[in-house]
Amino acid sequence: MAYRDLREFIEALEREGELKRIKVEVSQDLEISEITDRVCKMGGPALLFENVKGHSMPVLINAFGSRRRMELALGVRSLEEVAERIAEWLDFKSPQGLLEKIKLLPKLAELGSFFPKVVKTGRCKEMVLREGFSLYDFPILKCWPEDGGRYITLPLVFSKNPVNGKRNCGMYRMQVYDERTTGMHWQLHKHGAAHFREHSRRTSQPMEVAVAIGTEPVTTFAAILPLPDDLDEMLFAGFLRRSPVEMVKCETVDLEVPADAEIVLEGYVDPNETRVEGPFGDHTGFYTLQDSYPVFHITCITRRRDPIYSTTIVGRPPMEDCYMAEAIERIFLPIFKRQFPEVVDMHMPFEGVVHNLMILSIRKAYPGHARKIMNAVWGLGQAMFTKCIIVVDEHIDVRDYRQVAWYVLNNIDPERDIQFVMGPVDVLDHASRSPAYGSKMGIDGTKKWSSEGFTRPWPSEIRMDEEVKRLVDFKWKDLGLG
Repeated sequence: MAYRDLREFIEALEREGELKRIKVEVSQDLEISEITDRVCKMGGPALLFENVKGHSMPVLINAFGSRRRMELALGVRSLEEVAERIAEWLDFKSPQGLLEKIKLLPKLAELGSFFPKVVKTGRCKEMVLREGFSLYDFPILKCWPEDGGRYITLPLVFSKNPVNGKRNCGMYRMQVYDERTTGMHWQLHKHGAAHFREHSRRTSQPMEVAVAIGTEPVTTFAAILPLPDDLDEMLFAGFLRRSPVEMVKCETVDLEVPADAEIVLEGYVDPNETRVEGPFGDHTGFYTLQDSYPVFHITCITRRRDPIYSTTIVGRPPMEDCYMAEAIERIFLPIFKRQFPEVVDMHMPFEGVVHNLMILSIRKAYPGHARKIMNAVWGLGQAMFTKCIIVVDEHIDVRDYRQVAWYVLNNIDPERDIQFVMGPVDVLDHASRSPAYGSKMGIDGTKKWSSEGFTRPWPSEIRMDEEVKRLVDFKWKDLGLG
């Protein structure tokens, strides 16, 4: 069953022993962050701060901060269930003949039931504030000491493609400037930024934007998914939750938002206005430097009467966002393998902060196969930001870092097996030679073939005789060695 709203998810977390209510008074400035960071590092629970200094509104944080909580959020026993469901849909081929078309009808009917559903009203409109509102009424966090201010960190930002009117929902941090304005951190390569550029090219009039805070978990998760441009995140959320996302029209802008959101900010960004945003303690574990970004002006706030403020902090891993990234990795692996059937498995370690390291195992079939995969990844959507790619043979467990390091370091001749390319890099990469542009590295850690120019004999790996292993297994307990 899909959760109706954020509160049902909180109830589920509490039933499963995954939520801790904090009744001690705490500050929104740094103190909640320090507590949460410690809890993240120790693998602790979701936190509901019920006594935030100067506010009656509770703060929910770390709700996605474990594999178990991601499974609860998605309503599955394991992330592989979602991956299998996606793989099942990918396996459908165009029906040939009347009988095959009839067999496909139930699946097509199921897909139709996932489309977002516009409703007349929702809980997000229990209070409609066109005047007298202030962002300072919300317990928005200052996350780290050198941050440029307080930041909204878990917003669902809705915009429309100015060419075809299709909806986009992304998650972009928002620095609070004052009671009614924030920054809009539309990174260069994101769909929201593309909409803004196209809008600015066509007109100097403001672009309408709506922001939802505190939606049910799948809807929130959908905002960070690396979906193709103009594939509606709310449709994909409906697919994941097996139930349509109910949407409601905004009061002052021509956009729809999730009807059961805790808080909705309506407003606009002006193509002619930018403002310095940052610094911000980011998921890399370093501060993102200041830069100029568009300014979001709020024209109306709608909310529940007693809203819960949902947020997150990012920083040196492991943090809450690591588990969200892991879920994306597992869920989208079937799509990745569909495009590249030679791929056996893929892994992006937490320490690689998503875009710094990808480890791939492949069924090597021809000379240079590892390099083919590297270049394919660098040409694939947001995977183009991957700074380092390591490719190993199919029998290597990409999650066993000891095995990967041993195997790769034994298999490479550095000059021969490491390649460098230039191209776009993540805007948040502070080490690149210039913003959003730099070098990337690929390591071919596979066994080398003679057809790849390796003329020496390739040695066998050391392995014990199987009969001797069985004999020692039989004697092991009597040996008293543990």
